[in-house]
Amino acid sequence: MFNGDINKHISRWREQWRDPLLTILTTLILFLMFVVAPLQAVGIIVFTEFGFIFALVLVGGVFVMSGSLTAVILMLIAVGMAGAAAIFRVKAPSILDIYLFSGAWPILGITLGWVVARAVFARGRVTYHRIIGAVLLYLCIAVVFVALFTIVGLLVSNAFAGLVFEDSPALASSLIYFSFVTLTSTGYGDIVPVHPVARSLCNVETIIGQLYPATLLARLVTLELAGRR
Repeated sequence: MFNGDINKHISRWREQWRDPLLTILTTLILFLMFVVAPLQAVGIIVFTEFGFIFALVLVGGVFVMSGSLTAVILMLIAVGMAGAAAIFRVKAPSILDIYLFSGAWPILGITLGWVVARAVFARGRVTYHRIIGAVLLYLCIAVVFVALFTIVGLLVSNAFAGLVFEDSPALASSLIYFSFVTLTSTGYGDIVPVHPVARSLCNVETIIGQLYPATLLARLVTLELAGRR
């Protein structure tokens, strides 16, 4: 009886916070990718406390939205790898730091994307928070390709023209920039995939970037109509 009341209370609390967390996590990741990363690229290394708080909020948000212990464990592994890479970079920068980051980002992006997709495309009325969550899912796609580009750049020398894969705070900002340029089909031409594998990855990301808005719109309209009925 007592356990049943607790489970009901937790379920009600998760249901209450699931949608608002989509907006909270989107805001945090936007801040991390488009404020923290560029500042670090120009040599302003700040927001160490923000990184710690961001990790806690991210793991907690994944648990509240999904209730999955597996998802939480995967997120903790990714956060642990990224934290170890950050510590190693401060003590003795090496290529190992980049390998740890490139391993952490796909785990984080895929796990978070899976959790967010379930929340965004769940049955029910389409809310403001769900629309923001769709933006978060778009960001997760870019994050996963940041990691894939990093892995290719580490394993294949000169896979990208205009991009040097070395342990530098500017590398993350450059890869985020290139991933979004590819995802949105902007193509400025300052960073160019040269190796066939790199080009293939860029083609895949471009296709996803073109199909995602149309698929998203169709799904959200369907959910909204079903919710109204």
